[in-house]
Amino acid sequence: MGTNGKKIFDSGGTWQLYENNGNYKFYFYSEAIGPVPYKMAEVQKNFSRARVFIHHPYFVPSQPIYPLEYPLDELLLVHFLSQGRGVEVHACGISDSQGKGYLFIGQSGAGKSTMAGLWKDQPGITILSDDRIVLRKMAGGFWMYGTPWHGEGRFFSTSRARLSRVYFLEKGEKNELIPYGAAEAIGRLTACSFLPFYKPEALDFTLASFDEMAKTVPTGELRFVPDRNVIDFINGI
Repeated sequence: MGTNGKKIFDSGGTWQLYENNGNYKFYFYSEAIGPVPYKMAEVQKNFSRARVFIHHPYFVPSQPIYPLEYPLDELLLVHFLSQGRGVEVHACGISDSQGKGYLFIGQSGAGKSTMAGLWKDQPGITILSDDRIVLRKMAGGFWMYGTPWHGEGRFFSTSRARLSRVYFLEKGEKNELIPYGAAEAIGRLTACSFLPFYKPEALDFTLASFDEMAKTVPTGELRFVPDRNVIDFINGI
């Protein structure tokens, strides 16, 4: 599985991306087991088909191997979405009994799992994820979908909900909402997104989607105290 072709991206640790003969090649590394890539995925550029190769000397023959093991599974989804289908964001997603979706966006430590934990016992609430949410424009609006990649709270669901509000999480001394303009919202959405930044067409699609989202969905910074009073605050907005 020698690397060849043009290097497109280096994650700085676990994987590298090359372009060769019109296909993408993802190489996966682990310092714990050796310098040779332990796995390679050759993927058609439209992400309709892929082949996965395993470096068998690194694996115990009697143990089963899951070829799409993280991070390949998420990389395939992120690239598939980026072709005009949607985007994955670092967020907690919650659906209420009326099917409204609330998106709580933030980097690690912002309070996504905390927020999910505060809502978990509320009647009619479904927590789609406490760490990764997929956003797609469908049926005349934006929809949010749960993913299997959860956070510390281990909340995940296969459900979806129509996106009603977007909150950027910040811990504060009181519960308050600071409305955002489109430019602020687009900047923070992009910073919390999983994007193939080396693909200009993917960036164009994502930024256009975020621009429309920021103009059609109420968006703001939610500064909150991590107790259940924030639920009453949100319900009263």
